[in-house]
This record gives sequence, structure tokens and C-alpha cells, in this order.
Amino acid sequence: MSIKNYRASRREVLAGAAGVMSLGAAGLARAQGAQPIKIGQTLSLTGPLAQTGLIHQMVSEIFVEQINQKGGLLGRPVQYVLLDDQSKPDVTRTLYERLITSDKVDLILGPYGTAAILAGMTVAQRYKKLYIENTMGTPQLATYEWHFGATIGGAEPNKTAPVIVLDGYASNGNPPKSIFIAVTKFPSALFQAEGTRDAATARGIKVLDYLQYEFGNRDFGPIASRVKDADPDLMWLGCLGVDGNLLLEALAKLDYKPKRHFYLYPSSGPLATLPAAEYAVSSTNFEDVKPYLDDPVGAEFARLFDARAQKAGLPYPHAESQGALEYSGWQILTAAVNATKSIEDAKLADWLDKNEVDTIVGRRDFKGKWHQNSKDLTNLRQIQGGRWVGVWPTAMATPGCKLTVA
Repeated sequence: MSIKNYRASRREVLAGAAGVMSLGAAGLARAQGAQPIKIGQTLSLTGPLAQTGLIHQMVSEIFVEQINQKGGLLGRPVQYVLLDDQSKPDVTRTLYERLITSDKVDLILGPYGTAAILAGMTVAQRYKKLYIENTMGTPQLATYEWHFGATIGGAEPNKTAPVIVLDGYASNGNPPKSIFIAVTKFPSALFQAEGTRDAATARGIKVLDYLQYEFGNRDFGPIASRVKDADPDLMWLGCLGVDGNLLLEALAKLDYKPKRHFYLYPSSGPLATLPAAEYAVSSTNFEDVKPYLDDPVGAEFARLFDARAQKAGLPYPHAESQGALEYSGWQILTAAVNATKSIEDAKLADWLDKNEVDTIVGRRDFKGKWHQNSKDLTNLRQIQGGRWVGVWPTAMATPGCKLTVA
């Protein structure tokens, strides 16, 4: 599946979408005789992060529909107000200002992507709004006291996540002896790349190259040439969006296939549907395979997402980690609202500071530094037969699957 065709599918999903989406909440409000609770968010519906932004949009719509079918929050329907931040932090900042001042939303959720999250956080702090984000990759920058992370990496993912990755690759008794690191100039990706370089060096793995490329880059030919010349045991790409596809396509033109290859924040669908990506590895917290489907709430989420993705014609119609993080953020927010019977930001923040929340990616606490989870819950997934499956640790491996080297 080419990137062009994948984008065409995305346009079909977004056809007719306006800048603000309310999911029929106005009609529901009239039916219930109550004013809706307005929850605002920006997502990257266009720009370099749009492939992943689409997933977050679909999940948010599913969650809002589910909660409204059950009577809403506090007896009031939920109205979802969504704006397109265009994958640009400066636009994100402006739009969160609009959500709070002009659109007068009651609550907000953070956007996708570290740079956008930090931009939105400055606005939330200025207006003293609760700020739950789902994909913050540099927790030490999230110093706002009413910020709460739904991410899975804990407080120091630059130290913990690389260890999990290297442990996974060593689990077959043949650990990599050399590594090639390429990373986009994006805050969380650089943060993880530096941690991976340190972890590899500590294990005696030779770092053959460490290069950075511009965010939004589409010419991966020069990088592919350097990968082929280095011929590493492990190619580690600190990517976002479809960078992985573009690098693999460039490598194919050089008749080179990496022995082992890891992708930090890929667009799951485009990568899984690319034949050259077989045996690619990435981090995860949820896939629509066992053992993740053992949780009934997670299984229902996967069923709803997969059905919607199939109807929309997505090439990879399967729930995965990005969607699960978005869903978890909504679970955390609504758990606080239901527990406090309030939509006052101060009360919600105080409750989250002291309690834990069950989510589809596990029981979450906020006892780590910067209100992150106290443990790194990262697992590894791998593309096998065109599907993402769990492979590490063994307790989270899909039955019959293990991390495989090409």
C-alpha cells in the first residue's frame, strides 16, 4: 500500500468534516433537557502527523458516542469540539486559546505529539485548566502541576524504554553487536534516540552512526545510502508518521533490507501494509490481538474501532497503541469527573493526584515525577504476516509469536 493511496483513504474519512465537530450533541442535549459538557481538543488532521492524528480522531469520536449512549457525564451529554492544529505547535497554541476563550469548552484534552502538547500546555497553565495528554515523550518538560500523562513510558522513558527494546532483541540469544541510529529533529524522538545511544554503548553495542534529519523530511535516499554502507545488526529509526515507510522504500531502491529494524513512533497502518516492513519492531501498549483482548473493555474498544476503520476503508483496520493511548486519556478524564461529580478543573486535578484509574492499557497512577505513571509499561510488537502482534515481554506476547529476526 503506497503512502499516496493511504492518504486517499484518509480524505474519504474526513470528507465533509468541519473544523469543529460536535457528534450530534446538540440534539442529545435537547432530548435530555440539559446543556452539554463541552470537551475540546486539537489534533493533527493535516500535515506530517495527519496519518496518526486520524487514529486519535476516530477513537475520540468512538468514546464520546459510547458515553453519550450511556447518558453522558453527570446526566449531561458530551459535546466534542475538535480543531485541526495542522501538525504545527504555533497553530496548536492559538487553537487552545480559542477553545477556552471563544468556544468556551468546559474541559480540554491534549493533542497528539510532544511539540503540540507542550504548546497546548502553556495555554492550559495560563487559564488553570486540567491537562491530560496521551503521547508526551519528554516528561521532564511537563512541569505544569495540573498536567497528567496517559503515556506508558513512566517518568524516564529515555532510560527505561531502550532497555526494553534491547532486552527484546537479546531474548533469542543473539543480541545485536552494532546499531545505526537515525532520528527526526522532534523533541521526544531526540530524547529517546540519545537514551538508546547511551543504552547501546553501555552494553558494548557499537554505534555505527548517529544522524539527525529535519522533521517533515521526505527524501530518505541519503540516509538509506548511509544505512546500507554501515550494514548494522540493528537499524533504529526515531521516526514519526510515515518516515519508516519512506526509508524502507529508499532502501529497497538500493536492494538492501535491514537485518533488524525498530521504529519509534510510526504510523502503524502504513508501515504494517508495506511488504518491506516485515519483522519491523515498535513499542506498544495495545493491539487487537491477545493478550490485549482479554480485557473486556479493551476488546469492545477494538471491536468498535476495527468496524469503523473497515467501514472507512482504512488499509489497516485494526486498533493499536496510538488509539489505545487516546482512549485511555478519555478514560482518565471521565473517571475523575464521575468520582468528583464535578467538571471543576481544580477538583479533578486534586482527585487524579491521589487516585489510580483503570484503563485499557492497565491500571494507571500518577505517582511518578511530573505526574507520569510510576512504572514503564512499554511492550514490543512486531509486524508478522502484515499484522502487528505482541512479542515482548513473553507475558505480553501473542500466542504462538515471538520476536523474530529476518
